[in-house]
Amino acid sequence: MASPRLETFCCPNRDAATGFVVNFQSVLFGALSLGSAALSLIFAVVQVLPKRKGYRRLGQYPLPRPASSSRILFIISVCDILGCAGIIIRSAVWLGLPNFINSISVANNTDVLPEVFCVGSAMWIQLFFSASFWWTFCYAVDVFLVVKTSAGISTIVLYHMITWGLAVLLCVEGVAMLYYPSISDCEQGLQHAIPHYVTTYAPMLLVLTANPVFFSRTVSAVTSLLKGRQGIYTENERRLANEIKIRFFKIMLVFFVCWAPNIINESLLFYLEMQVDINDSSLRDIRNAALTTWFIMGILNPMQAFLNTLAFHGWTGLDVDLSLQQSRELAWDSGSTSVPHTAGQQPTAGTTLLYQSHVQEAQKGMMGNGQQHSDAISVLSEGNWLSNGGSRSPVYQGW
Repeated sequence: MASPRLETFCCPNRDAATGFVVNFQSVLFGALSLGSAALSLIFAVVQVLPKRKGYRRLGQYPLPRPASSSRILFIISVCDILGCAGIIIRSAVWLGLPNFINSISVANNTDVLPEVFCVGSAMWIQLFFSASFWWTFCYAVDVFLVVKTSAGISTIVLYHMITWGLAVLLCVEGVAMLYYPSISDCEQGLQHAIPHYVTTYAPMLLVLTANPVFFSRTVSAVTSLLKGRQGIYTENERRLANEIKIRFFKIMLVFFVCWAPNIINESLLFYLEMQVDINDSSLRDIRNAALTTWFIMGILNPMQAFLNTLAFHGWTGLDVDLSLQQSRELAWDSGSTSVPHTAGQQPTAGTTLLYQSHVQEAQKGMMGNGQQHSDAISVLSEGNWLSNGGSRSPVYQGW
């Protein structure tokens, strides 16, 4: 799982609250984290790999490059998968080499390898999950800009600078302050550790507070565009707006379910740290709640990788196509744009967004506002094309 407590654990003179949760049933906790991360990584990779059964490849149609929003979703999945890989490695070492991990708690230990592994694995996990948070925020911003301004794909470069820059900066700054003056002799005091926890939870809280606002405004803008195309609001358009709303809701639901336990657990542990004796009988319920949320975090944090792919794309199936040709045609978003061979066959997987260049080309060639609005909405839909008598028409199936 991803918790700043695991980085605090790398200090031999760690606080009592951190030692309390990390040392409680550590074998069981490591096994649960390892199992959850392994399952999440396997299914997430299966989700994003190209599929072949009953679908035409993306390369069969001369489609333009994918929109920045579809690339962002793919990058989020990659960050989640790399974060899960870090959890798997760390949990496997903790379970397989207990003496190696126990040496972390030895003050003035001459063997620095355990501390290096502890810090390195914790920073790896924090970096990629933090980057996932920043990319999730950029996704909310991007889909809003697509509706409002039809922003070009060049914005992906700016998103890379923002997300990776902030993720690396905050991770390094938080760890540097936590391990001052040295890893083997971290400075004591709650005030000293607070900056590290702030840099860890700031992007998480940003997503929880800002993304619902952006998603809500995007849905309102989409509804206005749908109504403005012909001056009426048909059942199909109402269904499209509702599916977009559901897609946003699923993304936020996954994020809340996977990371809300972290905030609750951290609040409980901070409360325990402020007590004179955390083993006092009056704090029994607080300790039990902290341990419960700790184990919930160990299971749910890694599951974000798989659950995110479900929220983004739905279940894409197990019929993976690993052929060289398909690998070359794989677009940035998972599964690419899939097209059934027959009009009667319902697609089981699709991309999250159409392509922004559709909007740009439409704006160059069309003067009517209704046509521009239609293309803007198509950018925000999954954009599966059904074969219908040799012609292809967009089928809006939500985000």
